[in-house]
Amino acid sequence: MFSVSNEKIFDTLEFDKVRQRIKQYTQTELAQSKIANMKPSNNYETIQTWQDETEQSLGLLLQDRLIPVPRLRSLDQPLKRLELGASLNGKELAEVGKLLTSTKQVIQFFEILAEDEKFFPALQDWVDQCIHLPEVEKLIHNAIDEDGSVLSSASSQLASIRRNQSNTEQQVRNQLNQILKSRANQLTDTLITIRNGRYVVPVKAEYRNQMGGTVHDQSSSGQTLYMEPQSVVNLNNRLAELKVAERKEIERILDEISQSLMAYTNEIRTNQEMLAQLDFIQARAGYSREIDATKPILSKDLIVALWQARHPLIASEDIVANDILLGEEYKALIITGPNTGGKTILLKTLGLLHLMGQSGLHIPAEAGSQIGVFDNVYADIGDEQSIEQSLSTFSSHMTNNVRIINDATHESLVLFDELGSGTDPQEGAALAMAILEHFRKMGTTIMATTHYPELKLYANDAKDTINASMEFNSDTLSPTYRLLIGVPGRSNALEISKRLGLPNAILQTAQEGVSRDDQSINEMVANLEFERRSAEQDHIKAEKFLEDAEQLHKDLRYEYNRWLEQKSKIVEKAKQDANELVREKQDQAEKILSEIRELQLEQGQSNTIKEHVLIDKRSSFDDLKLPEELKKNKVLKRAKEKKKLKPGDDVEVLSYGQRGSIVEQSGKDEYVVQMGILKMKIAEKDLEPLKKVEKPTKVNVQRSVGPKVKTSLDLRGQRYDAGLSKLEEYLDSALLSNHPMVTIIHGKGTGALRNGVQKALKEHPQVDRFEYSPPNAGGDGSTIVYFK
Repeated sequence: MFSVSNEKIFDTLEFDKVRQRIKQYTQTELAQSKIANMKPSNNYETIQTWQDETEQSLGLLLQDRLIPVPRLRSLDQPLKRLELGASLNGKELAEVGKLLTSTKQVIQFFEILAEDEKFFPALQDWVDQCIHLPEVEKLIHNAIDEDGSVLSSASSQLASIRRNQSNTEQQVRNQLNQILKSRANQLTDTLITIRNGRYVVPVKAEYRNQMGGTVHDQSSSGQTLYMEPQSVVNLNNRLAELKVAERKEIERILDEISQSLMAYTNEIRTNQEMLAQLDFIQARAGYSREIDATKPILSKDLIVALWQARHPLIASEDIVANDILLGEEYKALIITGPNTGGKTILLKTLGLLHLMGQSGLHIPAEAGSQIGVFDNVYADIGDEQSIEQSLSTFSSHMTNNVRIINDATHESLVLFDELGSGTDPQEGAALAMAILEHFRKMGTTIMATTHYPELKLYANDAKDTINASMEFNSDTLSPTYRLLIGVPGRSNALEISKRLGLPNAILQTAQEGVSRDDQSINEMVANLEFERRSAEQDHIKAEKFLEDAEQLHKDLRYEYNRWLEQKSKIVEKAKQDANELVREKQDQAEKILSEIRELQLEQGQSNTIKEHVLIDKRSSFDDLKLPEELKKNKVLKRAKEKKKLKPGDDVEVLSYGQRGSIVEQSGKDEYVVQMGILKMKIAEKDLEPLKKVEKPTKVNVQRSVGPKVKTSLDLRGQRYDAGLSKLEEYLDSALLSNHPMVTIIHGKGTGALRNGVQKALKEHPQVDRFEYSPPNAGGDGSTIVYFK
């Protein structure tokens, strides 16, 4: 953790205000305490874990899912009293019950997420430490109401006492209602009220003796007496006795429950800690969503790369985002320029974002931004003049600087606002350069602002140091609040004065008072600004040209691919049409050849037309076909070359489209092929190997007819596990019976069996879909199942 002696930094960089903003997202008192004590860490693994927690909780929020942590009061004091053997009151026991119920709900919340295959390991680590105490939870909820009152169901004795109370109160009211009706003229109002725990009626003072009874109170004027009539004295006494008995029974019940809780104080305290931790994490995520923050990348090498960084406490419409780069090419950034340019806000932004990031908070910057894991952040910002110590502004700043010099290391981030100000400019500039040189040699990461022109030259010459400035618009005479790295700031006083109408004679005198070195520096800065703006404009033009070129290339690529696709479709369509035409003619020829063969068989003229002549004639049609898949033919050709043919192999004669069997090899690349009754010599390249055709084996299958499976299954009254087991057996039987659909009757009830049935159906490989039955056929009390 950061040094305790440096906690002043939280106020300087307004980290306390950030913590207050986060508190509004908490539900538990303990989480608010965690936020109040939230501090940055300088341990890489710890920060990474915190960042993962915030990221995963933010992921839940962006899905409109809230971890179910309700408002919970701290139970630290009640738990201490339990550990000392003291009893808790009803409200405290109700809070314990609320905590235990919330613990159960949080565990179930993450179990449901896991069933949906949504895992949040950084959060699950805390959930896994939660301890569900169902018996203790049930004990409290059966006896204590949410408001802390003891329920009549807490004990039979308490229930009996309260029944007697109710009956006695009703008797009292009946008696008093009769008095209200019969003696209305003696009363100031016809109502029943209570004084000193006794039921009374308002009697006019002059009828005191006629009414009879006990006076318990009177009005401020003395005209009304609140009297307990003698007829209800015994009933009121009975009520008082019952109240005493009720109070004793309640005390006994509270003591009994408290005794039961004493053995679980560690578990209850653990649950409180886990829920508070989850609430704390969710509050961090809530603030991250509010400021549109992102998870930073952590750098052990202390490299800072903040892209479009914003101060979180300034409205987005009022802040100018800036890129802040430190630690890689240079370790020190010296910002020069006039006041009101935004230098101080930039310093605070850099420091505050590191305090936030190293505390596990996301930072208001673009995705991919990187922060260094610094061992501490030090800052000397603003006027810290101490009246009590009678210190000047310079002395106050120097006191702070001395502390920073003594405490900071090469792994610290140091921020100086107007370094060396408040004293003689020459001495102040010399001190500022000496301090910067001290930290440069140490290797400390530093950002400093200054008015001194000497520091511009220092930043230009010193190793690992770079100039920067806040942009100023000379046309509008106002700052733009944009950080310009590599460009030192320049004084605009003479230029502004000229535009505001200061006489030329005065300006000339002032110009002569500016040293040549200062003029040279300002001219150098002006030239740098001009070159930067020119380069920026050229860069913008180049980006526009590149964007247009990329779009043109994308359009051309799209049109070229579309042309290739259309060309391929046209060629393929032409081949298909041609082959279809050939197939039609081939079918016609086949018909003719078939007729010729039949005629030949009928006439017995076997020598009139030879079989091979007919085959040759038909093969001419195959030659007319166009190859639709050239690649496929090449693959087949290569496959043929790999396999050596031998006698007995089944082959396809490609030129004739006939299946045959190889009898013998007649030449180097030639085989004798038997096709039906015909033997022919065929070239090897015209043969395609085929799989051997096995002779079919006859199999006698005997089917036994069992009892017909019904098209519905009634699971009502079944226990969960037994019902699902029965469902699985039934589905197998229904599938064997070739039922296209069946109905599962599970009833409505609590919905557990129904949910289990539908989950099993969803996982069954042969179930196509399922739905509730129509309203007139059972509605959601039964489910219709359709098989594939």
